[in-house]
Amino acid sequence: MVARVRCFARLLVQLLVLVAAVSSAGAGEDVVGTRWAVLIAGSNGYYNYRHQARTALCFHFVPFLQQERTFQADVCHAYQIMKKGGLKDENIIVFMYDDIANNTENPWPGVIINHPNGTDVYAGVPKDYTGEDVNVHNFLAVLLGDNSNLTGGSGKVVDSGPDDHIFVYYADHGSPGLLVMPSGDDLYADDLVDTLKKKHATGTYKSLVFYLEACESGSMFEGLLPADINVYATTASNAEESSWAAYCSYGGQGPPPPPGFDTCLGDLYSVSWMEDSDARDLRNESLAQQYEVVRENTLPHASYSQGSHVMQYGDMTQNVQSLYSFIGTNPDNDNVTTSVKRSGVVSGAGGGRVSQHDADLVYFWNKYRKAGDGTAEKREARERLHQVMARRSQIDSSVERIGSLLFGSGEAGSKVLTAVRPAGQPLADDWDCLKSSVRAYEGHCGPLGQYGMKHTRAFANICNAGVTAEDVAKVAAQACAAVHSDTSSFSSLVQ
Repeated sequence: MVARVRCFARLLVQLLVLVAAVSSAGAGEDVVGTRWAVLIAGSNGYYNYRHQARTALCFHFVPFLQQERTFQADVCHAYQIMKKGGLKDENIIVFMYDDIANNTENPWPGVIINHPNGTDVYAGVPKDYTGEDVNVHNFLAVLLGDNSNLTGGSGKVVDSGPDDHIFVYYADHGSPGLLVMPSGDDLYADDLVDTLKKKHATGTYKSLVFYLEACESGSMFEGLLPADINVYATTASNAEESSWAAYCSYGGQGPPPPPGFDTCLGDLYSVSWMEDSDARDLRNESLAQQYEVVRENTLPHASYSQGSHVMQYGDMTQNVQSLYSFIGTNPDNDNVTTSVKRSGVVSGAGGGRVSQHDADLVYFWNKYRKAGDGTAEKREARERLHQVMARRSQIDSSVERIGSLLFGSGEAGSKVLTAVRPAGQPLADDWDCLKSSVRAYEGHCGPLGQYGMKHTRAFANICNAGVTAEDVAKVAAQACAAVHSDTSSFSSLVQ
């Protein structure tokens, strides 16, 4: 009897949550307070086109690669959604390196697109923080509304009040426990969550939503983001998998970019939520409903080999709110009632998918494939491809060697380095140890770079096993001594 009562109680709670979601999404009432948006593409270089088009990816900048294009494309697209939704420029803060629209590699100078058949999303985008001003210090200061600690930029910050709604969209390269910035330090998960806690303690927002596009992006919130600070977050992937680039020139699915675009135009999670937002009356769509649309679209239906698991964290009571409360809605979509599940607009999103961890190789391969036989261009593309592959091998070997020296060779060391903690536990127990260990490795072995960032989990596991950062430094020096000279020769390629 008691079990039946408990079961009934659980069902009743689920029903009440569902009713609340439908009621909230359908109400479309005017929002009290101000809507704020912070949009950041945390990468640079034409190869990261997609991030600034949509803003986000998974590696450190490699100057000659073309992946940053998508991150900037994502961010620019997000800005256009905010503007059509009615947000004012004074309340939209944009971080992007701004080096792709007029890049010599761009076949459409002055134009950025986020879809093979898309229109220009670059026009009108504010240049609040560009170039070297796109850094962790400024980003966290902007979130906190602390203009006294800014260095450069427009000076705009989230000067919000207790009734305000804040939307943060971050698109960039990531790895377990951190997000990349184009200059300065990377952003670690503990620092991000600590900043969100500080923002909540000031009482200067009613609700904050965080959309995060990056590899292993779930690790930024897993076991860290409290459920009682009015923050709701969704991520492009769980804590241990890559996210996926979309609309790539090499990938085999869906429409490719227009001729001349030897890169990816967007990222799968990002284009999914943005194309959904482009097509819906957002007064009548809740955060929870969009989460389900994006989650389904980001997973392939046959296997998980070309997709990721979109996740949600934080205060789940927040996701019953309408998207309109945060990003407004395009008046052209008033009363649009398309199905919440996998609409025709997004069902084909992400054609030509490529794992974020391999998207840098797309550019090299296309350059090599298209260059004429026997030409200097073909030789250069082949050499660069070989260099990147060799550097990847060096990084993998050096980290494996560190594991062997610390924990024994073979399976014993590998098991420690690759262990994944159960859901609900943070990546690291001691974040200072993790940060110091990564710095120690890079000091002796050269930069991890966009590919090697995946090994931050290994360094977290080393710290979790009780090894100090000082011991990591000693072992790294020993492990990398044989390859240090080769590693140094590649430093300019992966910084």
